[in-house]
Order: sequence, then C-alpha cells, then structure tokens
Amino acid sequence: MLFALSAVFACASEKEETIDYTQMSDEERLKAATEIAQSTIMVDGHVDLPYRMKVGGFTLQREILDVSVRTPDGNFDYPRSKEGGLDAPFMSIYIPAGNQKTPGASKALADSLILMTERLAATFPDKFAMAYSTADIEANFSKGLISLPMGMENGAGIEDDLANVEYFHKRGIRYITLTHGTDNLIGDASYDTTGTHGGLSEFGKQVVAEMNRVGIMVDLSHVSDNTFRDALAITKVPVIASHSSVRKFTPGFERNMSDELIQAMAKNGGVMMINFGGTFIDSAYAAGATKVREHIVNWLAENNLSRRDSAAQAYIQEYSEKNNPFPTVQRVADHIDHVKNLVGIDYVGLGSDFDGVGDSLPTGLKDVSMYPNLIAELLKRGYSKEDIEKICYKNVFRVWRAVEEYSEMEK
Repeated sequence: MLFALSAVFACASEKEETIDYTQMSDEERLKAATEIAQSTIMVDGHVDLPYRMKVGGFTLQREILDVSVRTPDGNFDYPRSKEGGLDAPFMSIYIPAGNQKTPGASKALADSLILMTERLAATFPDKFAMAYSTADIEANFSKGLISLPMGMENGAGIEDDLANVEYFHKRGIRYITLTHGTDNLIGDASYDTTGTHGGLSEFGKQVVAEMNRVGIMVDLSHVSDNTFRDALAITKVPVIASHSSVRKFTPGFERNMSDELIQAMAKNGGVMMINFGGTFIDSAYAAGATKVREHIVNWLAENNLSRRDSAAQAYIQEYSEKNNPFPTVQRVADHIDHVKNLVGIDYVGLGSDFDGVGDSLPTGLKDVSMYPNLIAELLKRGYSKEDIEKICYKNVFRVWRAVEEYSEMEK
C-alpha cells in the first residue's frame, strides 16, 4: 500500500513538472495562476492597512472603515484579498518620521496601531486572525483565515530604550524597519541626506543584536547604503527588505537596492520583497509623476479647486493617465527577474506597499485582488510552480524560521 501511494504521489509530482505554462493561452495561464494563488500561502511583506484604518476611522470605539467587506477605495479588504489569494499581509505599524521629534510619541503610536490591528482580528474572527509565527500562518491558512502578522515600519518606536525591542516582540512585532524618512537614533535613512551617524549608530548596533536575540527580523528597507552594510556586518541571522525594488531600474533612487546590496543580502541568506509602487519600479514614471504633480498643483490654484472636489478628481485622473501612463505588471516582473538572474530564486518575495503608495500602482496590480496577474506574467516567462511558491512564501518563511531558531538558542 505504501509503495502504491508513493507511486501515485510520484506520478502527480511528475505530471506537475511537465506543465509548460509558456505554451498556454493568456486566458489559460491566468486561470492557472489564479489556482496557484488560491492554493498557495501568499505572504506580502508590507501592507499599510493599520495607518489607513487610523486615518479612515477604525478606532477602539467604532468602525467607520470596515475592511471585512469590499471598500470603495484603498488597496486592501477581505473580499479582494480572498480573490487575489493573499493569506498573510504583514500589517505595517507605521511611525511617521515627524513623531521622532516628540519623546514617547513613536512608541505610543506603535502601541495604538497594534491595538487597532488586534481589534480587527477580534471584531471579525471568521475572517482575520493574528499571526506571530510561520506555524500560525499555516494554521490560519488551513482554516481559510487571513493572517495578520505585524512589522513596525521605523525603529523610532523603540525610542531610546533597548528594552523596548523585547517589549515589541511580546506585543507581536516580527520585523522592524530600522529607519523611515529621516535619520533616527538607530541609523541613517535612504531619504535623508544628513548622514547623521555614517550608517548605524552605536545604539543601532545594539538594537540589531537585540533583535537577533529576541527573534525580530531586521528589515533594511528605507535605510541608507551605509546603514545596510553595517547591519549586515552585525546580524547573526538573515535579514529582509520588506518593500524594496531594484535600483537598476531607478538610477539614483537610494531607497531601492543596488546590485551590490542585493548580492550582499543573498550572501547573508536574506530576502528582498519587491515594492509595486510606480516610482519604485520605473524611473520614467517617477520623472513623469513630478511633472504631472507640478501641473496639477498649478491647475488647482488657477481654478480655485481642491483635490477633494469631484471636478478636480476627474481632471486629475484623466490628465495623469494621458500624460504619465502607469507602469504595468510586466515591470514588476522585470524586478523579480533581475533578482532571480543576479542571485537566484531563493532571495526574492513580494512586498507590495499596498495602501502606502497612493495611486501610483501599476496597471494590473492596483489592489490585492490582482496578484494572479503577476503570477501569470511570471509563468509566461518560464517560472515554475515551485518558483512561485518560493516567491509567495517559502523564501520569507525560511528567513523567519532562521531568526526564530537563533533566538531559541540564545535564550
């Protein structure tokens, strides 16, 4: 009987390997991609829902923004997530750089956004569940629930107290993006030109070591190149870039990763998770967006309108689409291709930045329902189902588990 079962599984595996997705029609390939998305755990390294809920009115008292149903705006909600096959969006506990000016404000905001995320899971337990490990995600997936793991975007939430690293681990944070828009107490940020520390600060070096000890993944999106290198020199475990793209396609944009940094991250065993934002994936779109933005500001002033006016919104949409066409899903696939060709399939994942990059998202990837479009494009380029599984979850699971295992040995 065991032999017979083994033969069946071997035949099934052999059959899977013989599928040539490149020979399918676009319609057939999209159907296959949708089936893969629905049957495979999909992790997205960065979704800015908590801050959107804060702005939109989801509070501890009442729910104005209800993402358990289809929402008319934004990029994430439960129905669209199920359609797209998204199972574990990392909830971004986002700390604006402005909070760094007021002692205690960053930690307080982080606490409130964590509470808000927990409230979402508690309010809709038939749809969402918190997740603090890969095992939690697997268990939630088997129940049809969308997992809500959490990552803190901007280590300013730690304030100046190293004990807060362990505190936030106990609160459920599983990665910390060391910096955000400006340099902080931990290190230098990619968007800042000050170079306050020349990389990681002495405190930042302690933070990275403490993150290793307690089991929080080190996230190197948003950091300067020097901070990136310093962190890799200190960490004892693989790192992630939760929502970064390839600098080759956006020369001069330090927020993205150079080939040197991609190779260094791969040597470390880490994973970079591709950001879908238009300015992250296409320098032509970024340049065009600046010109469009300047025109719209002038047009609004000349016509005494605000962006909230319906007439203005119609004009902005029409003018933007005509004068700066959005990049397409193919461009996101180009970034994944580049990482795969440079260092291999084991070091790339998905980090959309949905709900965090405004209306710059590419055609074919406007919200979480559209992941199958990207999978179909990758299948068209010759990616296997196993490749897709690595991109969707296996690569980041490998890093996460390595971080957990190291932490267990240190305790």
